[in-house]
Amino acid sequence: MSRHLAPLALAIAMTATACAPRYVDADYAVAQPSGPYRLASGDRLRIIVFGQDNLSNIYAVDGAGRISMPLIDTIEAQGHTTQQLEKAIEGRLRRGYLREPKVSVEVDTYRPFFVLGEVTNSGQFPYVNGMTVQTAVAIAGGFTPRGQRSSAEVTRQVDGQLVTATVPITYAVQPGDTIVIKERWF
Repeated sequence: MSRHLAPLALAIAMTATACAPRYVDADYAVAQPSGPYRLASGDRLRIIVFGQDNLSNIYAVDGAGRISMPLIDTIEAQGHTTQQLEKAIEGRLRRGYLREPKVSVEVDTYRPFFVLGEVTNSGQFPYVNGMTVQTAVAIAGGFTPRGQRSSAEVTRQVDGQLVTATVPITYAVQPGDTIVIKERWF
């Protein structure tokens, strides 16, 4: 390669590197879901109290992270797993209402996720198990012609704080996430 072409090749290589997407930060890797699903505001739960049809129903987790049931009033659901909530409800029902309560809790409808930016239809959408950023974009009608197709910004609540990071489109989405598709430059 000639002496005059070397700086040009270096400049092209540096420009290409600068345009490459930045993927998951080391700090954000801990935000990747691990362990069982934790309940939060916006989730709708199907609660079945065996042998008690009048207590079995679908209950919404309110803005304070609680559900309200007949006989036991409100009970904290925020941050608990479905199994933990089952045990808490059984404990409350055991205190003067039922002898040996058996309770089943399952998520009927997950809280929604949000997609903004360079997608055909920005907005709020119902969460689907196992979804990635790419499937979230498909639910939002796909990328606009200017949408960056290799990465996105995902904002998620981790340990009570909002964390935002640039992630690949194969990254797992969780209920409540906000996904922003940026505009690409080229």
